[in-house]
Amino acid sequence: MADPVPARPLFVYDGDCGICVEWVNYWRALTGAAIDYCPYQQAAGQYPDIAPGKFARAVHLFFPDSRIATGADATFQIYRGRFPQGLLAILYRWLPGFRPLSEAGYSFFADHRGLLAFLTHFFWGRNFQPPVWTATSWMFLRLLGLIYLGAFVSFGTQITGLIGSDGILPVTNFLTALREHFGTRAWSLAPMVFWFDAGDMTLVGTCVAGVLLALLVVCNVFATPALVALFLLYLSLVIAGQVFMAFQWDMLLLEAGALAIFLRGGSTIIVWLYRWLVFRFMFLGGMVKIISGDRTWDSLTALNYHFETQPLPNVAGWYAHQLPESALMGLTGATLIIELLLPFLIFAPRRPRMFAAWCFILLQFAILLTGNYNFFNLLTLCICLFLFDDAALRCLLPRRIALRLQAARVEAPGRIAGALTWLFAAIVLFSSSELLLSTISRGQSGPLSPITRAAAPCRCINNYGPFAVMTTVRHEIEIEGSNDGSDWRVYRFPHKPGPLNGIGGWIIPHQPRVDWQMWFAALSNPDREPWFRNFLFRLLQNSPAVTALLAENPFLDAPPRWVRARFYRYEFTTPEQRAETGDWWKRTLVGEYFPPASLPAD
Repeated sequence: MADPVPARPLFVYDGDCGICVEWVNYWRALTGAAIDYCPYQQAAGQYPDIAPGKFARAVHLFFPDSRIATGADATFQIYRGRFPQGLLAILYRWLPGFRPLSEAGYSFFADHRGLLAFLTHFFWGRNFQPPVWTATSWMFLRLLGLIYLGAFVSFGTQITGLIGSDGILPVTNFLTALREHFGTRAWSLAPMVFWFDAGDMTLVGTCVAGVLLALLVVCNVFATPALVALFLLYLSLVIAGQVFMAFQWDMLLLEAGALAIFLRGGSTIIVWLYRWLVFRFMFLGGMVKIISGDRTWDSLTALNYHFETQPLPNVAGWYAHQLPESALMGLTGATLIIELLLPFLIFAPRRPRMFAAWCFILLQFAILLTGNYNFFNLLTLCICLFLFDDAALRCLLPRRIALRLQAARVEAPGRIAGALTWLFAAIVLFSSSELLLSTISRGQSGPLSPITRAAAPCRCINNYGPFAVMTTVRHEIEIEGSNDGSDWRVYRFPHKPGPLNGIGGWIIPHQPRVDWQMWFAALSNPDREPWFRNFLFRLLQNSPAVTALLAENPFLDAPPRWVRARFYRYEFTTPEQRAETGDWWKRTLVGEYFPPASLPAD
C-alpha cells in the first residue's frame, strides 16, 4: 500500500524526546502553517512501509510531491527560503563533504540527546523562540534619529566658519576645483546637493532640514522618506566638509543610515548586515592595531599614552591615566581580545552573541567615559542593539509601546522593495568583504572590483580601524596674534588643551571640528595641512564666522597685524603635582610651528 501524500509538508518526530519537542516548538513558531508537525507515535500507522525504529532514529519530512527527507536534510529543509539558516540547505546539496558531515553530526546527537539538550539550553536558553527584531528595529531607528539630530546640530553651528563663503575652506572653491579637475564626472564622484547652490543660507538650511528630518524619524512620521533624505543631506555635508568631515564616525553614520532605509519591521537580511557591520568595525579595529606593527600595542602599553594624547581629553581620562601600569596593560590586552576574538561570536547562537555584545558595550562605555568622540560611541552602541532580539530588549521599552510592537503584524515588503533590498545587500556583502580582505592583506589582494569602485562615492560601504597607531607624545599648537611684534596674545579654543589649569568635560555628541583638526595638525607640519594656512589667513581678516569657532578672540575690535603658531609638549600632571599647583597639565616649549605672518600689502 502506498504511503499517504500530505496536503503540505509533514514533519514527523519523536514525541517522547523532550529536546526534540523543544526544537519542534521552535520550528512550529518559525514556519507557522507552512509545515505540519506530528509525533511518530501518532503518524507511524500512516506509513507502514517505514519501520518505527527509523522514526525513533531520525526525523522525517514528507512532501506533497512524495519526496521524503530525513535526519539533517529534514531539519535543513525547514529553513529553506530563510536567511541565514537557509544557507544550510544549499550547502547540504552543493558543497562537497557537507552532506556526510551533517549526517554524521545528526547521528551523533541523536545518540547523545542529553548532550544536545545541554548545548541547546547553554547556547539558546530554555523556552527559546524564533528571533524577532520588530522592537529592536523600532528602538534603533528612534536612536538613529537622535544621532542624526546631534550630528546636524553640531555641524550646523560651525558650518559657515568651516566651509562658508568667509570660512576656512569655502565649499564654492572646492566645487570649482572639482569641476576643473574632473569635468562633468565631478557630479558622480562627489554627489551632493551643493552643486545647485552653495551659498551660506543653503549650507545652514541643509543642517536645519537635517534637524527637522531627524525629528520625523524620532517621531516615526514618514520615517523611510526622511531616512533617504537624511542620508543624502549628510552625504552632501561629508563631501562638502572636506578635511573637517573626513572621519570614521561620519562614514559609520552614512553606512548605518543607508542600511536603515531598508529596515522594514526588522528585516532579517538588514539585521544581519548590521551584525556584519559590527563585526567589521570591531574586528578591523583590532586587526589594524596588529598589522600596523605599532610597538605600544605589541607591548600592551598603548593605554599608558592614550588618555593623555587623545584629541580632546577629559577629567575622567586624567584619572584613568593615573592607574597602575599593570592595570593599564591588562585593559590594553582586554581591548585586543574584545576586538580580535569576540567579533566571531556575532555569528554564534544567541547567548554567546549576547555575551560578545555586552563586552562591546562595556568597551564603548569605557571609551565614552574617558574621551570625547562625539556620536561615535553612541552610534556603535546603537548598532550593537542588533546583536540582541526583541525578547532581550523589550523590557527597555515602555510597556504600552512594547505590547503594541509585540502585537504588530510585520508586513513583508513588496516584490520590488524586496528585490531592491536583496540587491543592496549583495552589493554591501561583496564590496565590504573585498575591502576587509584588502585591509587584512595590506592591499596585496589586487585592485578593487568595478562594483566596489562604483559604490565608493556614496560612502555607504567603508572600512574602519580607529587607534591603529598610538600617539605617544602630546604636542599642542598655540596660535598668537600681535600688532607690534612683541606683545603676543593667545587665541583660545573651546575644548582642546590650553591653560594648564583647565581640562575638558564631556561634550558628546558635539564635535568641535577645528579643535580636532588642530590635534592632527600637531602630528604633521603646516606644509601638509593647507587648511591651517587658510585658518591663519581668516584670523588676520578677523572673519566673524571663523572667530566664532574660538572660545576667546583677543582682537575683537580690529584684526592683528601678525599671527604665529608655537609648538608645545603637553603632559598630564601627577596627583602630587596636581595637589600642589592645581594644574591638570604641564608643558614645555618645543619651538616654532608657523613663523609670524601678515596679510600682503595692498
